[in-house]
Amino acid sequence: MIYLDEIDRKIISQLQADGRATLNDMSRQIGFTSMGTKKRLERLIKKGIIKVTALINPNVLKLHPAIIMLEMENADAMKNLLERFEQCPRVVQIFKTVGGYNLVALVIAETQDTLESISTEKCSLRCSKGIRRSEFYPVTETYFSPFLQIRENLAHKEKEVSPCNVDCPPCTRYEAKKCVGCPTTSYYKGSL
Repeated sequence: MIYLDEIDRKIISQLQADGRATLNDMSRQIGFTSMGTKKRLERLIKKGIIKVTALINPNVLKLHPAIIMLEMENADAMKNLLERFEQCPRVVQIFKTVGGYNLVALVIAETQDTLESISTEKCSLRCSKGIRRSEFYPVTETYFSPFLQIRENLAHKEKEVSPCNVDCPPCTRYEAKKCVGCPTTSYYKGSL
């Protein structure tokens, strides 16, 4: 069983406050040498307890987050949905839950119109096969920390067809300029 001791907690707390904290900064805080701190940090990373990464503030970039709740018909439908949207840069996170809804997703969009598109169009999580019911909640405010792990690394703007196999140009909302398109395609006109 893996557990965190007080030193681990101090390292994690310092990195959460400032992800750019140096080994010297952390060493002073915990009373270890730089080498001792480095070994502790490497152990936390190696064991998969932490990952040092960049988080993005969607408020500063004027992005629009939303929560989507999905009740899937069965395990195969859930597996297919997860595979279909695994490479989607708009899907920040998907959580498997126990209860009335068995998947909860956090998504982002560049504009209010694009948010509507990812709520209702073919590229929406809600339009996948095997969904019994769904609910869509645009996020109006975020508390405690505004930062999200938006998957910017997937927004490479090179493909002709999106990872969910939806083609942007024939979409009526894309044609009407009410959607900026998929961030993975060459048709994309947004800010991700």
